[in-house]
Amino acid sequence: MDDAYSVQTTALDSGLEMGEPEPVEQLQALKSGNAFLVADAWGDVKSGADGLFDEDTRILSRLMLRVGGQRPSRLTSGVSQDNVFFTFHGTNRPLPPMGGKQAPGGILHLERRRFLWDRRLFERIRVTNHGGEDVMLPLEVEYGADFVDIFQVRGTPREKSGTTHQPIIDGRRVTFAYDGLDGVSRTGCLCFSEPPHRMSDRKAEFMLTLPRGRRLDLFLECGPDRCEPPTAERFRRHAVQARLAMRAKRRRGASVRGPRSPRFNDWLDQSRADVALLTTDLPTGPYPYAGTPWFSTPFGRDGIITAWQMLWLDPSLAKGVLTYLAARQATERSAFQDAEPGKIMHETRRGEMSALGEVPFGLYYGGVDTTCLFVALAGAYARRTGDLDLIRTIWPNLLAAAGWITGPADMTGDGFVRYARAAETGLSNQGWKDSYDSIFHADGRFPEGPVALVEVQGYAFAAFQALADLSNVLGEPDAAKWAERAETMRARVEEKFWQDDLGWYAVALDGQGAPCRAIGSNPGHLLFCGLPSAERARIVSRRLMSAQFRSGWGLRTLATGQARYNPMSYHNGSVWPHDTSLCAAGMARYGERQAVALLLSEIYAAAAHFHLRLPELFCGFERQTGEPPIAYPVACLPQAWAAGSVFLMLQAALGVSIDAFDGRVDVDDPVLPPGIERLNVWNLKVGDARLDLAFRRLDHHTVVTSQNREGPVRLRQSR
Repeated sequence: MDDAYSVQTTALDSGLEMGEPEPVEQLQALKSGNAFLVADAWGDVKSGADGLFDEDTRILSRLMLRVGGQRPSRLTSGVSQDNVFFTFHGTNRPLPPMGGKQAPGGILHLERRRFLWDRRLFERIRVTNHGGEDVMLPLEVEYGADFVDIFQVRGTPREKSGTTHQPIIDGRRVTFAYDGLDGVSRTGCLCFSEPPHRMSDRKAEFMLTLPRGRRLDLFLECGPDRCEPPTAERFRRHAVQARLAMRAKRRRGASVRGPRSPRFNDWLDQSRADVALLTTDLPTGPYPYAGTPWFSTPFGRDGIITAWQMLWLDPSLAKGVLTYLAARQATERSAFQDAEPGKIMHETRRGEMSALGEVPFGLYYGGVDTTCLFVALAGAYARRTGDLDLIRTIWPNLLAAAGWITGPADMTGDGFVRYARAAETGLSNQGWKDSYDSIFHADGRFPEGPVALVEVQGYAFAAFQALADLSNVLGEPDAAKWAERAETMRARVEEKFWQDDLGWYAVALDGQGAPCRAIGSNPGHLLFCGLPSAERARIVSRRLMSAQFRSGWGLRTLATGQARYNPMSYHNGSVWPHDTSLCAAGMARYGERQAVALLLSEIYAAAAHFHLRLPELFCGFERQTGEPPIAYPVACLPQAWAAGSVFLMLQAALGVSIDAFDGRVDVDDPVLPPGIERLNVWNLKVGDARLDLAFRRLDHHTVVTSQNREGPVRLRQSR
C-alpha cells in the first residue's frame, strides 16, 4: 500500500478507540411514517424551521412550555438511541409569589418525554417537587398552527394562501383548521389530559398544586384529526407500539458488531437506528426517506444509494425501493416535471404547493442519474438475493428505463447520458451535486448544456452490465447487446473524459463536448461502478487520498485550489459521508483496502463529534489536532445515505461480496479499521441459507471464519 495513505493518521489519532470529544449541538427530530417533528433542545417549537409536519404541511408551528411565566433551565435533553423518544430534563427558575410566598429556583424537576406514532405527537410533562414546601405551580403551554407548506418553510414565497379559520376551543381541546387552495381541508388538534385553568386560541394556563415530595403528570396529544383525551394508559400503550415497531425495523437483515468497544458499537447502533427511523413501511415495502427536516419523503437517488449501502446486510430495503420506483416510472412527457417515458422519479411531495403545481415536486423526474442507478441496483439486488421473481415483475420497467438511457437521455447523439432542465422551474443541475454552482469549467464558468456528468456515465455502464447479466439469467434476448453497450460506454468515457495533462477525469462535458476540467470527487463514483482501467483507478485513488481531497474527516467534494472551492459550501469543498463511502467502495473494488480502512476511521472520528450521528454534510476544513469538524449549519440530521455510509465502508474494507446465484460469500483481502481487532457479522442470509462471519486481526493481516452455517452456502477467502 502506498505511503500517501499515511498522511495525518498518526498525528491526529484517527483510530476507532479515540477519547470522548466535545459534541456539537443539533436539532431534535422525531419521525413516524409521513409525520415528523423538529424542536429545539428544550422540546419547544418556535416556528422558524421547527414544527410538527404531516404530509409536507406544518400542523403545529408553536408549542412552548413555561413554568411561572419563564422558560425552565435545561439540565440535559436528547433523543434515545433507538430514535423513538425525546426527553428533556430541566428545573424551575424562581416562581412568582403565590399566596405571599415565593418558591426558589431549582426545587422542581421537569421532564418532557415525547414520541410520534400513527401521525400523532404524544407528550408527558412530569413535574416533581423536591423542595421542602408545597408549591402552587403556574404552568403554561403556548401553541399555534400556520399550515404552511414545507417549501414555504424552506423559503419559497407564495403570493396567496388558503383560508385559516379561527381555532375552536372545546374544554381541554383546541382545533385548528385550514382550507387550502387545492380544495383540501387540513386540521390540527391539540388536547390535554386535564382541563386548563384558562384556555385561549394561543395558550393553555394551568394552576396546579404540587405537595412536597410528590409529582404530577400532564399529558398532551396533537395530530391531524380530532384528538382522543390523553391518558397515561394511552401514552404507555402507544409508546410500546412505537418502540416495538422501531425494534422490528432495526432487526431486519444481518447485524454487525465490533469487539468489546462500546463507542464503536454505539456508532453502528446509532447508524442502524437512523436508517430505521427514516425508513417508512409503504404498501410497496420499506423505503428510506432521505432525511429530516427538509427531505422527509421518498427521493429516488437517495433511496437507491441508501438501499445499496445496506444491500449486503438488509436486501429488503432494495426490494422496497425498486418496487416503489417502478410503480412511479414516467410514462408521459412533461416539461414541468422534467418527465420522459422510462425515467425514474427524483422526488415526490404531498403538500399544497406541489398539488397546485406551484412547485414541480409533487412527482418530479429531474434527476439524470436515478434511472441508471435504478437499473444498476436491480442487477446488484438480483445477484445478492437470487430473487428473480421481483426482477421478472419489474423487467418491463427495466427495459423502459434502458430505453430512456439509450434514447432521450442521449441528447446530442454522442452516446452519453445528459441533462438540461425542460422548464425554468426545474433543477438547473440534476446530478447528486445539484446546487446551481456545483458544475463548472476550470476557470469557474458554468457550462452550456446539455451536460454529461462523468459519474452518470459510470452509472449507465453499470446499468448496461446489469441488463446483460439479468438477460442471461432470465433467458431474455439481447444480453450480448447490453454487454457491448457497456464496453462501448467504457471506451467513450476513457477517451472523452480522461485528461492526460491533469491525470484526472473531467467532471462533465458541456453541450459542445468540451470537458469541464474541474477536479472533483465525481470520478470516485466511476471506481464504484468498475469502469476505469486498473492503472487509472490507481491514479484516481492516490489523488483522492492526497491532501487535496482528504480533509482528515473524509473526502472533500472538490479539490483544494479549484475555482469555486469553498469548504463551507454545499457541494464545492464540503465533506459528504455518502460521497466518501462510494469513493471508498470504488477504491476497494481495485484492491485499495488500506485506504478504505483509514477513511472509515476518519469518518468515525467525525461522527464522534456529532453524537455518533453523521449529518448530511459538514465543512471541508483541514482537520486540526484537538478541534472538532465544523458543522454545516442547515444539514439534514439524520440523513439516510449518511447513516448508511458506515455499512458500505465496512463492506468495502472487509472485502465482502455475496453471490446468491452461486450460494457463495467471497471475502477478498479483508482489512479491519485501526483500533478494531475483531468484528462479527451475524445472520447473513444468502438465498435460503445463512451464516455468521467472524473477522480477526492476526499479525499483519485479517482472517475470517464462518460460524453457525445453515443451508447450502460457501465461504471463500482470497488475499
